[in-house]
Amino acid sequence: MNSLISLTARQIVDGLKAGDHAPEELLDALEGRIGEVDPRINAICVNLMDRARGRLKGLSATARESLRATPLAGLPVLMKELNDIEGVVTCMGSTVLKDSVAPASDLTVQTLERNGATIFGKSNVPEFAGANTYNDVYGTTRNPWDLRMSVAGSSGGSAAALASGTAWLASGNDLGGSLRTPASFCSVASLRPSPGRVARGPGQLPFDTLWVEGPMARNVGDVGLMFDAQIGYDPRDPISLPSEGLSYRAAAERLLRPERFAFSPDLGVCAVAREVREVCRTAADKAASDGVAMSEAPPPLAGVYEVFHTLRAHLIAGLYETLIREHRDEIKPDIVWNVEKGAAQAVSEVSAAERERAGLIAGFDAYLEQEKFLLTPAAQVLPFPVEQKFPTKIDGKPLETYVDWITITFALSTVAVPVAVVPCGYSKSGLPVAMQIVAPRRREHELLSVAAYFEQLWDCSSNVPLDPKEASSVPA
Repeated sequence: MNSLISLTARQIVDGLKAGDHAPEELLDALEGRIGEVDPRINAICVNLMDRARGRLKGLSATARESLRATPLAGLPVLMKELNDIEGVVTCMGSTVLKDSVAPASDLTVQTLERNGATIFGKSNVPEFAGANTYNDVYGTTRNPWDLRMSVAGSSGGSAAALASGTAWLASGNDLGGSLRTPASFCSVASLRPSPGRVARGPGQLPFDTLWVEGPMARNVGDVGLMFDAQIGYDPRDPISLPSEGLSYRAAAERLLRPERFAFSPDLGVCAVAREVREVCRTAADKAASDGVAMSEAPPPLAGVYEVFHTLRAHLIAGLYETLIREHRDEIKPDIVWNVEKGAAQAVSEVSAAERERAGLIAGFDAYLEQEKFLLTPAAQVLPFPVEQKFPTKIDGKPLETYVDWITITFALSTVAVPVAVVPCGYSKSGLPVAMQIVAPRRREHELLSVAAYFEQLWDCSSNVPLDPKEASSVPA
């Protein structure tokens, strides 16, 4: 492995600012690593190396100095396929949109480039952002921890690239768990921020708060670095928030042991595989043994399953109803079902779900005021065979829909809190397991400091990047 590949994103950025290496050198290192490992993983579906080199070649000496002064200083960054980049196809993994070229870059891309990102490619996604990364345009992404296994979704390509060393930073977005489940399956870190922290769009539903954009990286400190380059107000996003003037990188590098936290193995609302429970229980107990007060008070989330399904269907229908009407037979049945469910819902159902969501948010806020932080598994299951579209049962208990196996993440999307994901251990066969760390709304600064404490305590992050494995084994 090229020595540059194994460095953290922060080390690379510090080197760029010091003039120790140039962005072109980093692109060369990535190109070599991609050629070495990505044919087996298929994490990167769109190669933008020529675009990246062309943009760098056109920079004057003064512009290069300005680039070095930005938060990312020219660091190569991988974007998720769902993000629009001017002049590049955005097809969302669908054959229906395979020739759809973006007329302009979206706000997330614009912000990252303004803050020094050199975008070198796009990562693979499920069709229309499902929870398992395969599609008929770019194929299937495999898990570098065990090439027989799934990377989950929808930010599965981003997570696999980070874990295998074909990216230092990668973008993701999250409606029901898309930043979190892939991070767990690939043993990397991520942050689902509070709604409004990262400007999005312009989009069809600008006031939606279920879907957010956020960072993914190999470790918490690098997540903080990328978050610094993503945040900020943009008048084109009506819910975007102004920067607080804080350094999230600095916060992620300052370990904060919390006074107390609550641990819930299942949020009281879903099935979680026994082995996942055991690994997460061991991780939580380790913090308790380190002197942190641990509560097992269950979070007040009764009814969240029905609320999320109603609101998600409403959102999906708003985004894709016209497309489904025109191309129903060309889109996978799960997406068609979800859109048609949303289109058929009565206004009274959606209104009732919104009212119940308000109660859930108020109750959860009060819970966190008491417990300070909540720890819960980042995935209900271990990585499963890549040929399996999605789990249909957990420890023998049947699941009703194709997204029920991510209830543990979408329940937290519903109450609009920030959530960090940190790897916390491994199954008996060596597959990764991670924890969600939940903080009160808009407290990302404190959340990252606490996440850094847990990352050091659990000591898993140094095991990536790794070479792809035909089967996993427990790291030494």
